[in-house]
Amino acid sequence: MAVITLVAVALCFTAVALAVGLVRARRAHARALQERGWLLERERQSAARNAVDAERARIAQDLHDIVSHNVSVMVIQAGAARHVLTSSPDEASAALLAVEAAGRDTMAELRHLLGLLAPSVDSEELSPQPSLSRLSPLIDRIAFAGLPVEVRISGDPRPLPAGVDVTAYRIIQEALTNALRHGDGVKAEVSVRYADHALRVEVLNTGPSILTPGRPSSDSGSGSDSGSGSREGRGLLGLKQRVAVYGGDLDARRRLGGGFRVRAKIPLERP
Repeated sequence: MAVITLVAVALCFTAVALAVGLVRARRAHARALQERGWLLERERQSAARNAVDAERARIAQDLHDIVSHNVSVMVIQAGAARHVLTSSPDEASAALLAVEAAGRDTMAELRHLLGLLAPSVDSEELSPQPSLSRLSPLIDRIAFAGLPVEVRISGDPRPLPAGVDVTAYRIIQEALTNALRHGDGVKAEVSVRYADHALRVEVLNTGPSILTPGRPSSDSGSGSDSGSGSREGRGLLGLKQRVAVYGGDLDARRRLGGGFRVRAKIPLERP
């Protein structure tokens, strides 16, 4: 009988120990789940903050591109209109119409970006994003403002990822705007090549050679030297970062024979 009692007591103690161990294990598991949930929530919040920062940077770059290009065109056309206002009223009128068109384009694109920041169900339909399919109006505005542009498209044009399409458009816009603003470009050439695995974009503009005697060193052409270093920081440098996001590269430099060259290669998936 004593043996049975001892066995029963031992079994009771074992059961209690197992129960206590089970409770402790459950509490430890609950704490682990709680800590894991907290870590996952922190990661989610961090990812959300990074996404917001990236989107803000993209919108800031788009705002810079829109304002920089269109305001430059408007200033140049307004100046041209002022010079011929009395001598050639028709030319002045055409220049002022170009100013109005550039202003409307600016407002449309700004509305689009503001719609991204604060979308509304009953807001008016947003204008399409800039893309290579909308290159012709850009070329026409630049040419009308005084910089003749020749465009070459090679390869098999095809739909591009939205981000790549916008980036290619912005590269051309920035390069032509810089050439127009600084007045170095006698003419410009835009080349877009659809290769099997990459999109290649190149913008060349002619201008004085860097070896031209008496040429001011601060004359920055398309925004690469000291005279426009801060602009390149916001313009071409921002585009370099955009291109790098897609695994590509962008090179912008003066040409030895004169003018400026912007060249970009953006990888594409096999068509």
